[in-house]
Amino acid sequence: MRYAIFLAVFLILPLPARADFAPVTERDRFVALVSERDLTRFGIRLKVTPDGQIRGRAFGRDVTGAWRWNGAYFCRDLYWGNMDLGPDCQAVRINGTTLRFIADQGHGQFADLTLR
Repeated sequence: MRYAIFLAVFLILPLPARADFAPVTERDRFVALVSERDLTRFGIRLKVTPDGQIRGRAFGRDVTGAWRWNGAYFCRDLYWGNMDLGPDCQAVRINGTTLRFIADQGHGQFADLTLR
């Protein structure tokens, strides 16, 4: 449970603002960015596949889930181990090789992941 809280906080903890991030509002653009690449951050490595799957590891546990594009948002259902992290539709922004996922359709906390 302690790790689940850490993961949840780590993934949504506000980070300092950086240079401008450009919106990613179309599924095809998003797929082109993430195809054949990993999304990483300290302790996290994920694959988001064009066929709607999410898989990887975070802090020693498997991460699994599914995603779809809805309007201008990346919508995902996610599990960390057996813990259901629930659904969320997120705004996506890009700056260089950094993708920013902003919860609650762009009105919530955000997490930055690096494309590798």
